[in-house]
Amino acid sequence: MVTIAVDAMGGDHAPRTEVEGAIRAARSLGIRVILVGQQDLLQRELAQHDGVSHLSVEIHHASERVTMDDSAARAVRTKRDSSIRIASRLVREGIADGVVSAGNTGAIMATVKMVQGMIPGVDRPALASAFPTLKGTPAVMVDVGANVDCSPQMLAQFAVMGEIYSRVIFRTESPRVGLLSIGEEEHKGNDLTRSATPLLKTLRLNFIGNVEGRDVYTGTADVIVCDGFIGNVALKVSEGLVDVIKHMLQESLEATITRKIGYVLSKAGFADFKKRVDYSEYGGAPLLGVKGVCIICHGRSNANAIKNAIRVAAEFASGNVNRRIEQELSRWQAAARAD
Repeated sequence: MVTIAVDAMGGDHAPRTEVEGAIRAARSLGIRVILVGQQDLLQRELAQHDGVSHLSVEIHHASERVTMDDSAARAVRTKRDSSIRIASRLVREGIADGVVSAGNTGAIMATVKMVQGMIPGVDRPALASAFPTLKGTPAVMVDVGANVDCSPQMLAQFAVMGEIYSRVIFRTESPRVGLLSIGEEEHKGNDLTRSATPLLKTLRLNFIGNVEGRDVYTGTADVIVCDGFIGNVALKVSEGLVDVIKHMLQESLEATITRKIGYVLSKAGFADFKKRVDYSEYGGAPLLGVKGVCIICHGRSNANAIKNAIRVAAEFASGNVNRRIEQELSRWQAAARAD
């Protein structure tokens, strides 16, 4: 049975949503979950739910928690018994196959990188996020915030990691990999994108060249590569736009009596729309490039998001994504040395 450690003290609504999400995952997915956090709080929260005694949900005590106000450096240096550190240690020791957290992103990345270590051949870990597309299949964007400044070699590594992630998690056959730029032509972009293009062409990937911002949601590419600054801006703009569209759509449908009748009739369609653009359906963003598995969720994640993050972590572990990443990068680097 795949085992996932959950940082139960990290999110905005911790530990309530983490506990409920863990119960949902154990009940519907058959995954063993270890809730890491303050034991008394977690026991009290578990007691609020019926029928959990037969589920594979356990508690591992951690006396400290990392808050959103803690700096990454402070979290690593001073909070040695934090829930995220203990959860990450369970992965390093082989007790758990992966860790899920909705806590402080910077602190999670710094802790996991230090405790679990890096995959050989990866310079820096990268965050991958799934974007809904018109084709109905998600597009994976790498990086969405882990690295503000990147080198061409790092973008090439992101491409390899994102391509494998798309194949394993979303079952995409021969994912199309695009480089996010300001035009489709190779000469357009900045020094980073122009320098990265020749490297991306040397990879054993289905590289389709530059893609533009408007292509993110069309399904033109299955994997979109960019530096963390651009990726994070794209992610946050997208999240804000989705919230605005949902609000405006619901407001318009309820505006008049005629529209109210239409709204009642279109409830199923509206619910389907919300599900297609709901971040909780994708769970969270995997931190690619670290040993073991790490899924980072929104701080405001609900129980459904936590459950899906646990699912993704389990699929990531079962699919041997890290081993594939290491093998592909090793081949590419060996070929580069030969040239």
